[in-house]
Amino acid sequence: MLSTLSLLLLLLLTTTITTAQPPPPASDSCNGIFLSYTYTSGSKLPPDQPTNQPYRFESTLRILNNAAEELKSWRVFVGFQHDEYLVSASNAVVADGSVSIPGRVGNGTVFAGFPNADLKTAIETAGDVNQMSVRVDLVGTQFGVGAPDVPMPRNISLVNDGFVCPRPTMQGTRVMNVCCTKDPNAVTNDTVADEFLRRQTGDLTIMYDVIRTYESSYWAEVTIENHSPLGRLDNWNLTWDWMRDEFINDIKGAHPYTRDSTQCIFGPQGAFYHKLDFSNVLNCERRPTIIDLPLEMTNNTKWGMIPFCCRNGTILAPTMDPSKSKSAFQLEVYKMPPDLNRSELVPPQNFKISGRLNPDYKCGPPVRVSPSVFPDPSGLPGSTAVSSWQVVCNITQAKGSSPRCCVSFSAYFNESIIPCPTCACGCPSGTGSRTCSTTAPAMFLPAQALLVPFENRTALSTAWASIQRRTIPNPLPCGDNCGVSLNWHLLTDYRGGWTARITLFNWDETSFADWFVAMEMDKSAPGFEKAYSFNASALELNGVNDTIFMQGLPGLNYLVGEVDGNNPKKDPRVPGKQQSVISFTKKLTPGINVAGGDGFPTKVFFNGEECALPRVLPTSGSFRVMSRAVVSGVVAFIIVVMLI
Repeated sequence: MLSTLSLLLLLLLTTTITTAQPPPPASDSCNGIFLSYTYTSGSKLPPDQPTNQPYRFESTLRILNNAAEELKSWRVFVGFQHDEYLVSASNAVVADGSVSIPGRVGNGTVFAGFPNADLKTAIETAGDVNQMSVRVDLVGTQFGVGAPDVPMPRNISLVNDGFVCPRPTMQGTRVMNVCCTKDPNAVTNDTVADEFLRRQTGDLTIMYDVIRTYESSYWAEVTIENHSPLGRLDNWNLTWDWMRDEFINDIKGAHPYTRDSTQCIFGPQGAFYHKLDFSNVLNCERRPTIIDLPLEMTNNTKWGMIPFCCRNGTILAPTMDPSKSKSAFQLEVYKMPPDLNRSELVPPQNFKISGRLNPDYKCGPPVRVSPSVFPDPSGLPGSTAVSSWQVVCNITQAKGSSPRCCVSFSAYFNESIIPCPTCACGCPSGTGSRTCSTTAPAMFLPAQALLVPFENRTALSTAWASIQRRTIPNPLPCGDNCGVSLNWHLLTDYRGGWTARITLFNWDETSFADWFVAMEMDKSAPGFEKAYSFNASALELNGVNDTIFMQGLPGLNYLVGEVDGNNPKKDPRVPGKQQSVISFTKKLTPGINVAGGDGFPTKVFFNGEECALPRVLPTSGSFRVMSRAVVSGVVAFIIVVMLI
């Protein structure tokens, strides 16, 4: 009887266990790329900050390829939203080049696979999950979200081209999942073998080509090429992260900003290469900065002799000179164990490039592409790189960043200059003893004030405000703080056409060679005729003819820097200046209202940097005919200026 009861209980228990199978994982229903973000743990960190308490977080990002095709160079966006500071990430790097780990990722960031960037399919691996997926362990600090709340990202998605991701779903409070699938409407143009991704287009590309390789070192050629019609770089700085303790032994065509081998001597490199003379090593920084060489080094047998090198860091827009839209250099890289063989080649990561008063660029991760071919000047078949990686960079506007140039407006029917906006190019966070308002609108100016530095304009601007019977703010508005400003003056407006005058002011001590200005004129650009002192032409961008491109005439394309006045003890400094009159016809633009706004640019670019524009336009009003009161005011103003 007892044995029969025991048998029944055992049978019942077995049935219960069999019928209580756990549900299949969410990834099983995904026939694409499955992404999962899991928050694993966290704890409170010192110091105590009730309004912004820091907490440690640990989480896992998993990418699984359930699709029928291999996923090359995976990239995943994680929408962090709690001012996260990322301390470490396994099997991945931050892909946009603007952040190195450790670093802040509170606005979200894109991760790229490293050292293995490709995920194979179940078909070609017989379901080997280790080759189909990758696990990224994340450790960092987040602010303001303590237990029992969970600091989850706002979104996760696959960034690779040709995929579409729906809104992620939550599994409880700690797991976020999404299945990304091929976009049926995506257009691809793959023309190379499947082992390489096709080369991408962007505003600027960087090629990292290994041209010679040895067991413990290799030579690479780095080529920077500008593709944007309105982009350029002056005094470029290129940085990246070495991921395997590599170091730069030699460079031709460029130079490290810092020449220092200290980190090698006291690091693992010095222990391994104990017979190497590190006094000749150029740079051992994990994140080196590379700068271009001056023109006179072009034919130097030790540092130059590289095509497209030694241009003083200037990369022009292809619309200016295609032959000067590229820069190149070569470097010798020493490797460290376990990468000591000819075929073990790992490119640096986190590329970033910047220039002086140029656009900001955001760069993606290096992507393995088909080997580059270098033409032979003799006409023989060219040589082929051992391995090639492409980095694509696009012009972007960083959150919270300020322009570095600005524009003022004026017109024949108004005596006042509408100046650059207050703090157009940013204001210092600490004003110290200075008392100026960062929010008060800029005060209108008389014409002669344009040639006077801001710090010397106070008497002119306040006297002009009194004459115009305008309120003088207290405190006075801060300056625009721009190194370069432009004035657009509407000169004439007649039945068949109209004219304007553009003036460039350089308030920096550094000059600009080969400068250019591009102006978007939404309605009046088709009527452009000529610029009398500049080399100008209409430029069609994205199929729209609304841009005028200007540069200096040959031999006159040099915008000098600010210099002292005739008497430095009492005269203000004088900016570098160039100007030209521009004529337009109304035949191709019937119905435009030149004085009403159509005669003013809607966007202005100087050397690729978009400039800040005034918030208002000049108006006619009572300024068409000078009243007796205004005449008296002008006389009084002249007396005040003479007294100053």
